[in-house]
Amino acid sequence: MDRRDIRRAWDAVADDYASARRADGADAALIDDLLETLPDEATVLDVGCGDGLRTLANLTGVERIGLDLSSRQLELAAENVPEAHLIHGEMTRLPLAANSVDAITAYHAVFHVPQSEHPAVYDEFARVLRSGGRLLATVGSSRYETVQRNWLGSDQSMFFSTPGRRQTRNALEAADFAIVWERVVDDPLGSSVPFVLAEYRG
Repeated sequence: MDRRDIRRAWDAVADDYASARRADGADAALIDDLLETLPDEATVLDVGCGDGLRTLANLTGVERIGLDLSSRQLELAAENVPEAHLIHGEMTRLPLAANSVDAITAYHAVFHVPQSEHPAVYDEFARVLRSGGRLLATVGSSRYETVQRNWLGSDQSMFFSTPGRRQTRNALEAADFAIVWERVVDDPLGSSVPFVLAEYRG
């Protein structure tokens, strides 16, 4: 699937995906841990913000920027988190200035980019983060690249890709991130996935 196919698929499944997700869970609680590490008046970029309820809505007390590939997801986010600044764009080419945010959340987002482009994504995260900034992101537990047909019973196909934990850690370190911790927690659809909190050392 190319990026246009993925964008169209997300537009089509946005409402079903929002209704399928649980409203709370261990992965949402990780945001509290992130917020405790941030300076006053911090700016946080949520990459793959979706409908806004999972991450943007929980990023309280900070300036919030949501980015998504899907126009429909951004429409939902505008309804759910109207005070957030929302951007339509690609995580491989973030439409933000260098050194402009204090933290990035990327929940179940980098999975939808080919393995070969994951290093470019982490380089972009590093570019827009201020020195000492934090990244809270879902990472893959094993290596795969696949297309799931009829995802969520939607009659839509969805692309998923990850190089696995070791290669993800290597890519983060190559982009000048240091892993603070890694935890396996429940995801919005009921399975368990690893998350990392990383600090940008640039």
